[in-house]
Amino acid sequence: MKRSKPHMMLPAIAGLALLSACAQNGDTGPASDSGDVELANGLTVKEQIETRQAQLKKIGKAFKAISDQLKASSPDLVQIQTAAAAVPKETANMVDWFPEGTGPESGVETEALPIIWEDKADFNDKVTAMQDAAAKLETVAQSGDVTAIAAAFQTTGGTCKACHDKYRLDD
Repeated sequence: MKRSKPHMMLPAIAGLALLSACAQNGDTGPASDSGDVELANGLTVKEQIETRQAQLKKIGKAFKAISDQLKASSPDLVQIQTAAAAVPKETANMVDWFPEGTGPESGVETEALPIIWEDKADFNDKVTAMQDAAAKLETVAQSGDVTAIAAAFQTTGGTCKACHDKYRLDD
């Protein structure tokens, strides 16, 4: 029977213990903890991205409601007006949803591309265009003119597309 050499086993055991501790803590490297970094607004990076995604889903839900009604044979104007009124409210602080450090470099899953922060002025301009179009859509929706609503909805959707085409990971 071959004897083991205790002086050689100690470093191996220490190494295994270290690897085991890392695995138990879920440590996958520096990027895994960056979602826990607190931003100036008091949210963590992860919370900010989740909040942003939730807000964008609310906007998407409002757009779907409008789209569905415009496709209906007899559109429900109250539903259109309610959804159209929600969009400007939901987008009011949109530029604040994208603070520095909340892009893909954070390690938190996001469809926001780094170019948002590289070309922030253009991004902010596109957000402003969307907010302006959304405000006009709300006003037009109150008129009850379905043809005018459809045109304003198409314009507003175009501002969303312009931003998504440049600043969002392909759908």
